[in-house]
Amino acid sequence: MYKIAKPFFMIVETPLHAGSGTELGIVDMPIQRERHTTFPKIEASGLKGCIREAFEGLKTRDDKINSNEALSLAFGPEEGNLHAGALGFTDARLLLFPVKSMKGVFAWITCPEVLERFKLDLELSRIKINDPIPQQSTAPTNCQLFIKDNKIVLEEYTFEVNKDSDEDGACSKFAKWLSDHVIPKEEYDYWREKIKKDVIVLPDEDFRDFVNLSTEVITRTKIDNKTGTVQPGALFTEEYLPAETILYSLALATPIFNKDKGIFDPRKTGKSEEESVMEFFISGLPEVIQIGGNATIGKGIVRTKIWVDRDE
Repeated sequence: MYKIAKPFFMIVETPLHAGSGTELGIVDMPIQRERHTTFPKIEASGLKGCIREAFEGLKTRDDKINSNEALSLAFGPEEGNLHAGALGFTDARLLLFPVKSMKGVFAWITCPEVLERFKLDLELSRIKINDPIPQQSTAPTNCQLFIKDNKIVLEEYTFEVNKDSDEDGACSKFAKWLSDHVIPKEEYDYWREKIKKDVIVLPDEDFRDFVNLSTEVITRTKIDNKTGTVQPGALFTEEYLPAETILYSLALATPIFNKDKGIFDPRKTGKSEEESVMEFFISGLPEVIQIGGNATIGKGIVRTKIWVDRDE
């Protein structure tokens, strides 16, 4: 049983393809989606594998620490089934999805269902959000996306959206809260301010339509070197989560499932095993990792931000 849960966020820097295999639909290689909502997601198994690979690539660990041993204890052995890993992850869920806007270039959209699930997931980490969740069709007080009165144009659709009555409104508070906890560093002032202004809470059904119809679909080919033309059967389409998408997951820590506790031994650390495992994750997670397919063409570059409590 997991003892500690820690949220972390992922900001997609380049389009991300976490594939679900081939299908007979319009898109040959679609992305992973939740069965019941069709919202995009990243399976926990794939996420864990990408994070493990990022940890394996680190070169800054203390030479005295056997990194292979630490990785095996935290993530599980690469081969065999001697013991389970003490570090786990939930599926990466969608929090904010970017869509083209007539003003302000693009908006981040979300919906009450996503926000309510986000609130419940944070409670698994013993993080309580006391402020009310923004209701549908609302925007922050200083939102810059309005074209006239209460009209916002997203893609080719016009929505009636109400601004918060003041800066203490639910959407304004939530947008500011997100900027404090999601944007990785203080120097990213442009993104910190944009997320305060350009988060729109749409009805659940409208959000579902956007995340199904406004992903990136890219056509790829393979050229025959002899003829200089497309090889027969080598034309296919891939679906991607667009850049600026924001997802979140929970890192989960348990005691070590092995008699030899290694660097996580409480007699060495003075802390519980699960606390040491979580510290190992927090201190080792790179700020930038790669997730999903097509790494060799620059896809799936993701910027990470681990949750930090206000009093930490």
